Amino acid sequence: MNVLSKGQKAVSILLKIVVIISAIVGTTLSALASASTFMGGETVFMFFTIQSNILVAIISLVGLILILKGKVDNKIWYVVKLVGTVSITLTGAVYCFVLAPFIENAWHLASILCHAVVPLASIIDFFVVCNVTKVRKINALWVTVPPLLYAIYTGIGYAMDWKFNAQGHNYPYFFLNWGSEAGAAGFSSAPPFMGPVWWILILFVFLIIVGLIYLWIADLIIKKTKSK
Repeated sequence: MNVLSKGQKAVSILLKIVVIISAIVGTTLSALASASTFMGGETVFMFFTIQSNILVAIISLVGLILILKGKVDNKIWYVVKLVGTVSITLTGAVYCFVLAPFIENAWHLASILCHAVVPLASIIDFFVVCNVTKVRKINALWVTVPPLLYAIYTGIGYAMDWKFNAQGHNYPYFFLNWGSEAGAAGFSSAPPFMGPVWWILILFVFLIIVGLIYLWIADLIIKKTKSK
């Protein structure tokens, strides 16, 4: 089994610290922001963005402890690392390509940290340490767990009429609005264009594909490492 080189350890430690600090600062700034802004105020913890940032920060902290203790060969942690990395990839991708184009002043320090810095640092770190242990492709299915739990959580929130923002919306993102013109599984000519059922299915397929691509790249890195 391969081990991390001194260079890999140094880079991974730096990246993990970046993830932890950026997630803490980004989450704090979001919580302190005006409730009238998108994903601002005390309800920020109801959004997948903040939850996924907290998740990868915890994963990074555990990974940092494992590296410092010299116990990097932990297959369970690497599967969890994969799940967290794909979840934060979803956070960055959805915000950058689906939400940001429709949000005024979408890019500020908090959003940059939570939607760009944390995702990029987490993804890079995954590949920096991926040569230590091989993760089977079947484990890519685990990446659907956090979004599935979040979909259930927001579905309950919609039914219970929880307020996700100052505007009084009982859903966090427009594509999770079960009461839109598209209905639960229909289609419409206006946003969100499709019901939440279709959005969730599309996101699940996206997540599994991303998970498989990440593992495929990791396999290439492992093979290249072994050939040296």
